[in-house]
Order: sequence, then structure tokens, then C-alpha cells
Amino acid sequence: MNILAWIILGLLAGAIAKAIYPGRQGGGILTTMLLGIIGAFIGGTIMTVLQTGSLQLTAASLSIPGLIVAILGAMVAIFIWESFARRRV
Repeated sequence: MNILAWIILGLLAGAIAKAIYPGRQGGGILTTMLLGIIGAFIGGTIMTVLQTGSLQLTAASLSIPGLIVAILGAMVAIFIWESFARRRV
């Protein structure tokens, strides 16, 4: 997937995940984009494990199902990030 598709998928998935996830998440547009890209990797990897049974680092594609998987992955990333942030405080 080219870099422009990564940016679009990251922005969309990160923004939607931040809107859905309860509570307030800080960060600007760059943080939202990185959250969405990380979410695409998390969601794509989880879907690959569920479909094939093998662990492969893959990412969701720029499509409706790929966006849904990336949003779910971004929500997992938010949960993991907040659990580490709470532990430090």
C-alpha cells in the first residue's frame, strides 16, 4: 500500500476510534494518524491469526472492511496505551 493510502487509512481509523472510545484522548493530527496506522497493523495481524491460524504481521487495506479492522485495532491500541499511562502515574 502506498504512503498516501497509509495516511488516509490512519487518519480515518484514528479519528473514528478516538470518537468511539470512551474518555478523552489527547494528541493532535499526527498522533491520530499514527494511532490509526498502528491500529491497522494490530487489526490486520489479529484478522490474519483468526483466518489462517498463523501469526503474520500484516496491515488492513484501504477498503470498508479494512477500515473497520483498523478502527478496532486502533481501539485496542488506545486501551493498551491508556493502561501503560495509568501505571506510570
